[in-house]
Order: sequence, then C-alpha cells, then structure tokens
Amino acid sequence: MDNGKASVACASWIRRPENAHLVVIGKTNPSSLEIFSFHPKTTSLSPSPKAKYAFEGECEPVSIAVHPSGDVVVCSTTTGCKLFELYGREDNLKLSCKYLIHLQNVGPQQCLAFSVDGSRLAAGGVDGHFRLYEWPNMHIIVDEPGAHKSFQDMDFSLDSEFLASTSTDGAARIWRTSDGIPVSSLARNPDEKFGLCRFSKDGTKPFVFCTVQKGDKMLIAVWDICEWKKIGHKSLLKKPASVMSVSLDGKYLAIGSKDGDVCTIEVKKMEVSHLSKRLHLGSNIASLEFCPSERVVLTTSAEWGAMVTKLSLPAEWKEWQLYLLLLGMFLASAVAFYVFFQKSQSFWNFPDPYSRPTDI
Repeated sequence: MDNGKASVACASWIRRPENAHLVVIGKTNPSSLEIFSFHPKTTSLSPSPKAKYAFEGECEPVSIAVHPSGDVVVCSTTTGCKLFELYGREDNLKLSCKYLIHLQNVGPQQCLAFSVDGSRLAAGGVDGHFRLYEWPNMHIIVDEPGAHKSFQDMDFSLDSEFLASTSTDGAARIWRTSDGIPVSSLARNPDEKFGLCRFSKDGTKPFVFCTVQKGDKMLIAVWDICEWKKIGHKSLLKKPASVMSVSLDGKYLAIGSKDGDVCTIEVKKMEVSHLSKRLHLGSNIASLEFCPSERVVLTTSAEWGAMVTKLSLPAEWKEWQLYLLLLGMFLASAVAFYVFFQKSQSFWNFPDPYSRPTDI
C-alpha cells in the first residue's frame, strides 16, 4: 500500500500499547514530520496524518529515531536534530517540538538510534562525527569527530552493551556503550567493503550481521560477538543492498536493494523466505523496518514514498494454539485408549471370576 509521495525522506514505526502502532514520516518540499495510524487488518496507513509539524526555512528531515517507549521521536535535519514528544491517543494526537541543545547545530546525522533499553542515544554524522549520550540526561559518553569518514549505518546489540557502525569507506567498528571505547574493528580483505550492520535480536545467538560488498557480489557475513570472529557468509540477495533490518523477535532479517527489491531471510536457516521484487521499482530503498507486532515491513524511497507491505511468511504457532493442540492430542489419546480397551481381548479385559454362566 502506497501512502507517501516522492517527498518522503525517512520513516519509522512508533510502538504503542495494544498494538495500536503508528508511523512517523519525514517529508520534504515542503518539509514536515507527520504521524499516521496503522491498520493491520487492511495493511494500510491512515489516509491523512493524525499529527503534523511543519519545519521552517530550509530545514529538511534526514533520519529518524524513535524511543522504545513510543513517546519520543528524534529527527535529524539538514541543520541539526529536533526532539518531538507525542501526546494523546490516535483520535487526538499532538506533537510537541523541543530544543535538543547538544544536537541543535551539528549538521545532518546520517544515523540516529536509541539503544534497545532506551538508555542511550547514538548519532553518526555525514561528516563522520560520532556522538553517544545517556538518555534522557544527555550526558556525553562519546564525542569523537573522526570516528569514520562518513557514517553509513549503526545498530545497538540486544543487551545495549555494544554498538556497531559502518563507514562509507568500507570500515566497520564495534563500540562499548558504557564508556564509548572501541573494542574491535571487524577484519576485511582489501577488496571487501562493509555496508550495513545489524545485531541478532532473538536473545540466544550473540551475532552481528554485516553486508560485505566484494566486487559485484554482495555477501551477508556473520560475526560472533564474544570474540568478534567471523563465523561465515552467504550470498542471498544478488544485488547491492541499501538498507537492512531485523524483526523485534529476531527471527527474520530483511534487506532492501538499490533498485527497489526487499528480501526477507529466516535467520535460523539463513534462507530467503520472502522476496518482494520491484516493490519500489527502480528506486533506492532508503529505509526499511519491521512492524513491532505484525509480519509487515515499512519501506521508503525518494520516488515511491512510504509503503507498508505484508510479508508472505509461514504461519507461526501462538501460545494458546499450542495449548489447544496439546489438549486435543490428550483427548484423542484418551478416546483411543477407551475404544481399544472396550474392543480388546487382552488380559486386563478378563471376565468377573464371581460371575456364573447362565444355564440354558
């Protein structure tokens, strides 16, 4: 479903209680930040925004980060960052813009991200400047101008202990978020360039996924975060990737291509489960994110705007369905045992010794 226009610059999900999720979209020409409601039954966004903020002057949105609480949005613009607080319910939403002094005049931030536990805010600039803050007090943990040539991607680990970042020159670094010390620079061959990075999110496999461009071949490589050693790699999307995302439960990895395809991968098997060809026909997919509760992805591109797409993935068993199945199996076993007992001539089905045969 296409709910955007060619002016869409970035977008993200806003997690809300009772799965009443919202979508925030940053637009240009004219520049604005808009909030839409999401309807899972129709896999669509509301036809008009539920709340809107118009940027002034030549300020245009670049990237967005939403706090895990769903109440705070930080938007990077061409001049700096703005903080938005979200109030009310779907029928009466309001956006309140506040100054974010530490990031007010820092220029465009290519990457913005909150840690999974909401205690950290990271910003990676187009100029390669890396900033990491405690949230919400904005105490500075890292302020390093030359962290990268220019930031390309970043992601926090599930326990919020590490942050991975990649650069436009092909490098990838791992940072410890408690003190901002770099703990590793992922090794690569001279003909390889790192592009995108995402940590595993299922809670059992401590990995970090990175796309690696090697000539005209794009690989997905996996590193063990205990020793930062490469485990292996696989070629799944046969074209250059522009964006990557991991579902909140960690079961699926999605990759958007530079010509509009979206490839969804089952992490357990590292196999393609769904492929949406020409979703943004011929256009670079700028952002890609899984819905917090549905097998739906939000994608954006400069030409086709914002889309929400339902993924054709195998149905998953819910907890109540498993209990119902076990109950059904138990009842079926009980009935089968009863029928067998009544019909069998086994030792246990012998006649009553005190009964006498009837005389004829």
